[in-house]
Amino acid sequence: MSPTASQTGPNVPLRHNLGRYLVGMAGMALLALAPGISGAQATLAAGEVEIRRTAHGVPHIRAMDRESLGFGAGYAYAQDNICLMADQIVTLSGERAKHFGAEGQTTVAFRPIPNVEADLFFRTIFDMDALRTAIAGADQRYAAMLTGYAAGYNRYLSDTGLAALPAPCRDAAWVRPITVDDLLRLNEEKMIQASAGAWLSAVTAAAPPGQPPGPAAALAAPTAAQYAGLGSNGWAFGKAVTDNGRGLVLANPHFPWATTNRFYQVHLTLPGELDVMGVTMAGLPGVSIGFNKDVAWTHTVSTDRHFSLFQLDLKPGDPMTYLVDGQAHPIEAVEVEVPVKGETEPRRRTLYRTAFGPVVVAPATGLVWDAQHAYALRDANRGNLRASEAWLRFSTAGSVSELQTILTETLGIPWVNTIAADAEGQALYADITAVPNLSDAHMQTCAAVAPGAARWTRDRLFVLDGSRSACDWAKDPASPAKGLMPGSAMPALIREDYVANSNDSYWLTHPQQPLVGFARIIGEENTAQNLRTRSGLMEISARLEGTDGLPGRGFDMASVEAMLYRNKVLAADLVLDDLLNACAETPQQVVEGAEVNLAAACAVLARWDRRSDAESVGVHIFLEFWGKAARLPDLYRTPFDPKAPVTTPTGLNPDPEVRAKALAALAAAVRLIETRSVPLDQPWGQLHVRVVGDERLPVHGADGDIGVLNAQRSVWSDEAKAYLPVHGTSYVQVVAFTDEGPKARAVLTYGQSAHPDSPHYGDQTRLYAAKTWWPLPFTEAEIAADPALTVLRLTR
Repeated sequence: MSPTASQTGPNVPLRHNLGRYLVGMAGMALLALAPGISGAQATLAAGEVEIRRTAHGVPHIRAMDRESLGFGAGYAYAQDNICLMADQIVTLSGERAKHFGAEGQTTVAFRPIPNVEADLFFRTIFDMDALRTAIAGADQRYAAMLTGYAAGYNRYLSDTGLAALPAPCRDAAWVRPITVDDLLRLNEEKMIQASAGAWLSAVTAAAPPGQPPGPAAALAAPTAAQYAGLGSNGWAFGKAVTDNGRGLVLANPHFPWATTNRFYQVHLTLPGELDVMGVTMAGLPGVSIGFNKDVAWTHTVSTDRHFSLFQLDLKPGDPMTYLVDGQAHPIEAVEVEVPVKGETEPRRRTLYRTAFGPVVVAPATGLVWDAQHAYALRDANRGNLRASEAWLRFSTAGSVSELQTILTETLGIPWVNTIAADAEGQALYADITAVPNLSDAHMQTCAAVAPGAARWTRDRLFVLDGSRSACDWAKDPASPAKGLMPGSAMPALIREDYVANSNDSYWLTHPQQPLVGFARIIGEENTAQNLRTRSGLMEISARLEGTDGLPGRGFDMASVEAMLYRNKVLAADLVLDDLLNACAETPQQVVEGAEVNLAAACAVLARWDRRSDAESVGVHIFLEFWGKAARLPDLYRTPFDPKAPVTTPTGLNPDPEVRAKALAALAAAVRLIETRSVPLDQPWGQLHVRVVGDERLPVHGADGDIGVLNAQRSVWSDEAKAYLPVHGTSYVQVVAFTDEGPKARAVLTYGQSAHPDSPHYGDQTRLYAAKTWWPLPFTEAEIAADPALTVLRLTR
């Protein structure tokens, strides 16, 4: 059935006009069936959904039932990102090589993975029977939204037709209608990104002794998420420090600018039941970071390990059988065929799994399948549909105490901390996620014995003795999921001043109230913090002390926005003065046989404002230097002191050997910049850009590893002669509660659409480039007053 009415306007390309339309004066879109009545006032019947779009193409979706709400969410997302989502459906169906060939790559768990390898993994990792059983027993409000989402996506595809899709997938054979099974796979892939998904290559490389391993057989264990470039800043302020005595939240997730981990802004309304706004991702019909009239919340990647490994004792002479309490259990061989474009025969490989989960190998980390042992991965987020329930309940929560209850009752949040504040002025931090129930005492009793054990302990890689059933994850009746740590044993803190997290552990959520005494599988205590953590706590402290140069001393939206966008480079404040002194003494260096004079580079660094603003000069020199110097042994003059964790370590070590290595790192950075034919004094905004059509939009901020809160990780492009952002500040949102309700300002740095021909591909990048935040229309009056308003009504 066609839509009841459709309007075109500044936010709707003509190819999305599916029916007759009527546009009123001043650009206000009116419903054809009710002249003179705005979409905000129109009555909806059962099965109808209304998609109102305001500035920057943000959809405000309103319906009278959950399935219709999901229908609108799926339809709206397809309007903006059908090619992106269709591509991901291909990936999770294990059909990338079939459609795109063996040589291409996709992104899985934030890493590039060859198509064939991804297909092998996704053809075996999903337990669809278990997922179907789980959704049947899950909150049926969410199940209805999933059903509606698939139908809405399919409706857009049907109404538009393959020939009228955006260029990246126009007339593509790989674009097809989707099912609820596809959405279950998509949710599962999101859940396991910090666990089995991160171990994809270790799964596909596994082979018993005497058989050829997979292509990644020499690999090490995957890097923990918070050290792999992922991250976020989350701050929540309570009534003791805000200007109006109510709550305020900064959401600043650092996520990829491409792939289906892109955020998407949405506002969902079910009159009298649900009214929530924020961001979601492809295929997820709810809101994962957002706010309602009472609470606002955000997430940051946590330090928890959301899996463990089990060392399997193999039956002598039989590497396909392992023993638990002396009883034999088979390792299952799963034969996988992967069709490949241009090849007449499918590629074949065998993957292996156990009752714990898939067999993995990482020889460089000591995880080898030999005649004595194999290793299997058990995933705490496998089959986790509880996340959907958690975010669904977040959407209607009335306080941060209620959020904490939801976290504890569901254990659904997969691999992120929760930072939140409410209208009454309470601030919450909680690291309550899906984590194996492994106390430190349990690990001491059950840790596997092997040559690599010391390294595993150092790297917080939890490897258990799989030969004893007593060493499996402990079961606690307080946990809603068997084998997971109960929420009561995990860190949480509610305060009336502030809580903050930038991807270090729970320990320094508030420096005056360190959280201690938790299991090591959750995180480390009394350890050096990353530079963003330190920078954020310094900014908050300076604001409280009135030494930050901003008006007043309390926190409001403007001050928090200014703090984030100050773009200070903390690493420069820590070592640059000492580095410049060393440079003045020994400016002449040799790199790979070539002489490099550091005088010009050091002169630029001496004038640098030590920020990463568009107009800052010298950022690229320091960025390349720090990438080589940051991990030098004994780099700092003053080492880390757990009694002064925010201000230490600091200073460049005066030891001649350390200073020589630091100067060598600077010389290597200068040499690299010279080979790229980039001037040493070129402003950062000319080098750090997003290319949108013919525009080179300046991107302020820089890599979080140099201590920039507004983190932007980028890669150098010889073709563009620029650093191009790949992930970092993606969605930025500040929510302040007032007597009139929540007020929110935000920017989605890359825009709503991944399609380059969309008007919403780069529009918000322009806002970000100008350090502009825009107010989110949340109330009916604000939506109706938006001059860009368009209204589309559909009947499912």
